[in-house]
Order: sequence, then C-alpha cells, then structure tokens
Amino acid sequence: MSSLTDITYKSITIQCEFHDNDACHLHQRSRREAVDTKKLALQIRKHAVMMTCQGKSSHVASVLSMADIVAVLYGKIMNFRPNEPDWPDRDRFILSKGHAGAGVYAALAETGFIPVEWLKQHCKNGSKLCGHVSHIGIPGVEFSTGSLGHGLPIGAGMAYAGRKAAKKHRVFVVLSDGECDEGSNWEAILFASHHHLSNLTVIVDYNKIQSLASVEETLSLEPFADKWRAFGWAVHEVDGHDHESLIQVLEFDPQDNGSPTCIVAHTTKGKGVSFMENSVLWHYRSPQGEEYQAAMKELENNKIA
Repeated sequence: MSSLTDITYKSITIQCEFHDNDACHLHQRSRREAVDTKKLALQIRKHAVMMTCQGKSSHVASVLSMADIVAVLYGKIMNFRPNEPDWPDRDRFILSKGHAGAGVYAALAETGFIPVEWLKQHCKNGSKLCGHVSHIGIPGVEFSTGSLGHGLPIGAGMAYAGRKAAKKHRVFVVLSDGECDEGSNWEAILFASHHHLSNLTVIVDYNKIQSLASVEETLSLEPFADKWRAFGWAVHEVDGHDHESLIQVLEFDPQDNGSPTCIVAHTTKGKGVSFMENSVLWHYRSPQGEEYQAAMKELENNKIA
C-alpha cells in the first residue's frame, strides 16, 4: 500500500505518492531538473553576502566567483537525496577551496539539507557553520577542507574506491586557481590519470586572483589547460558564469572515456557585486555598513536572464 510523504526542496513543499524510496528519489530528481539554476546562484550570492556580514568573516568574493558553478552542480547535475545525505549511490562533492564554505552552506540550505535559519549563525560562537567548510554535524558535506591542496587527493581517493567497488556515482571537486600552486594537487592529478578515474571531475574556479595578488604575479599557471592535458586529463575551458556552457560540459558523463575530466572555468572574483569584482581587497574584507547595503541592493536589483 502506498504512503503519502512530504518532500521539502528549495523551500517548496510538495507531496508525492510512492511505494518505495526509489520512486520518491525519482520524484526528487525530476524536481531538481526543473530548478532555475540562475535563481539558485543569485540566492547563493545573497546568502553569502549576508553570512559574511553577520559573521564578520572573510572570503565573500571567493564565494561569488564560484556561485554559478555550485548552483549548476546542486541544481542540475548532481544526484543526491537531501533527506538521506549518506545514500550510498549519491554523487560526491568536495569544495577544496574550503575558505568559500559559505557558498556550500547556502546551496545545502537551498536544496533542503539544512535549515535556512542556520545560515544566520555562520561564523558565530557555537554555530555548526564555521568559516571553512566542515563536515562535522553538517549533512551533505563529505569532507572538511581549508588547508589548500587536500580536497583533490581526497576526491581522487573517493573516485578510486568507487571504481574498485564498481559504483556508478561521480565525484566532483572544485579547486581554486591559487591552490594549484600546491604540489599535493599535482600528485593527485597524476594518480587520477594513471588509474583512469573517469568518474572524477575537477572544476577550477579560475578567477585569476589569489589572497594577496593576482595569480600571474604570484605564480603563473599558464599554459594552464595544457598542463592538465599533459597529465592525461580531458580538458574543457568554459565561461564559469555561463550556465548553459557549464551544464553542457557537466551533463556529459565521461565514465567510459578512461580519463578524468578537468573543467577550467574562467570566472570573475566577486562576480555580481560591481565594487567587489576583480579586487584583491575582497578576498579577506567583510562587507559591513554601507558596503553591505550596497552589495545587497545590487543583488536585489539583479535581472536574471
């Protein structure tokens, strides 16, 4: 006999009649396919500005540059169950640039993993939501990150374990461009290619600004895409704010191609708030007072195409 269960997703409560968990999951997946990823990205940006203001925390510009990437992954690409965060067949997501954790928390709230109310406690005493993304007590977070260069090695290990267990889920890792200075990443890049981890996809948030200066000035990565190709990866370069382009490259499941995938997403640091865009200042600065009001006004007036 079927039962009637409420599913809360993106702050919308719907009812579905189902006979088992798989049927309910199919309903959730079809609902996710209907998500407007551009609206989700805007919500992530608004949440991030609010969270970093109230928590007096840093890295708002780092969240803004990757908001479109995260929105496409959570709104369109990844397979998951918010009401069953440890579902064995879920896709795995690791934010290696853990300092932008506010963006992941916002996505988790908008997709039903955690209450939206939690976001108001970001970086405050006693809050579960610390500045760098943490898996402790946070459903939907696979691994705590912050010290750069560790997310990809963990993601490669997850992909390797999944391959050994004949699982079909995918592993997604978002890297910053600055953390590609870390040697541990290049060890993982070599490992993933050697083991043909085609279930692993890396998206590099290539906003070209590090903590204190530009990437070019600090340690040039170019020719960046060619370096990944030389290590045996399939490489795509896209506009990291173009949702259609992101969806096109991410929807393709390359698991039979024999190579891991790197998507070099060209982005703008601080995207969506004009006075934060392409500014080193906003890597650490917290929006307060008039700056906060101005940022929120810009986002509120955003015209989604």
